Amino acid sequence: MAKNVSFKLNLPGLNELMKSSEMEAALEQAGEAVAANAGSGYSHRVHQASFVAICNVYPDDAFAASDNYANNTLLKSLSAVGLPMTKGG
Repeated sequence: MAKNVSFKLNLPGLNELMKSSEMEAALEQAGEAVAANAGSGYSHRVHQASFVAICNVYPDDAFAASDNYANNTLLKSLSAVGLPMTKGG
């Protein structure tokens, strides 16, 4: 029989985690894997937003941009390295 469970989210701790050097390292590793899987012409960068670390992977030249537009290369690379894109926000 299911029981109701409640918890209280530790927001200061979560904010600290999302901006931590460990999170940046994990994002760096994931971004590098996605960019490498996409092929030459793709780059990544990790930066701090106001409350979270963010990793962007992007086409670095016109050929890669055209390839991504035609073939959804970055989306396929996400799935190939085990980071499937989810719907919603």
